[in-house]
Amino acid sequence: MSTLDATRAELALVVLYLNKAEARDKICRAIQYGSKFISNGKPGTAQNVDKSTSLARKVFRLFKFVNDLHGLISPVPQGTPLPLVLLGKSKNALLSTFLFLDQIVWLGRTGIYKNKERTELIGRISLFCWMGSSFCTTLVELGELGRLSKSIKRLEKNLKDSDKYQNEEYCAKLQKSNDRTLALVKAGMDIVVAVGLLQLAPKKVTPRVTGALGFTTSLISCYQLLPSPPKSKVN
Repeated sequence: MSTLDATRAELALVVLYLNKAEARDKICRAIQYGSKFISNGKPGTAQNVDKSTSLARKVFRLFKFVNDLHGLISPVPQGTPLPLVLLGKSKNALLSTFLFLDQIVWLGRTGIYKNKERTELIGRISLFCWMGSSFCTTLVELGELGRLSKSIKRLEKNLKDSDKYQNEEYCAKLQKSNDRTLALVKAGMDIVVAVGLLQLAPKKVTPRVTGALGFTTSLISCYQLLPSPPKSKVN
């Protein structure tokens, strides 16, 4: 493959990535929380960027609540323990509620909905829903990691006399475990971000802490949305 072909292929992946509304939202999220970290809650250019980017992101989330509503009514994989099923459905319900209420907040911030006090109240309720969904995600990922760990150990016993890293099933489970570990870290950080946005512990979770963690989880989200590179053919 020539240098030009390689460059064209890489640019195609970038275009594919940026065509996703979710990817653009997470890039804006990184800008928003990066600005929050810089401003540390103090008036200035960085805080203006934080507020304007936060408002702009709400456009990307219009009608996005339908995704989690669909997940709420979709069947779960067979063999999933009931507690994990209930936690997963609770996460879908809370996240869908957050995204729906967030649209009302957007209407209030743009001046379409005139009741400012109610807009602020709905905004806080939506953030509590998001915090609850992040908590449910944390528990789901912990449970799924436990199930994966047992499955990997059983597979290791069966592959005792062979190179386990040459086994496709083992490598797939290992990759899934890594993905879930990253999702667990992100969900845990998001809980703290929600605490910061709600100002539940203003002395410990300052705007700078909120900004730093929000920026980190945004980068994780951007990484999770990266398209898989095309597999090279081996002759």
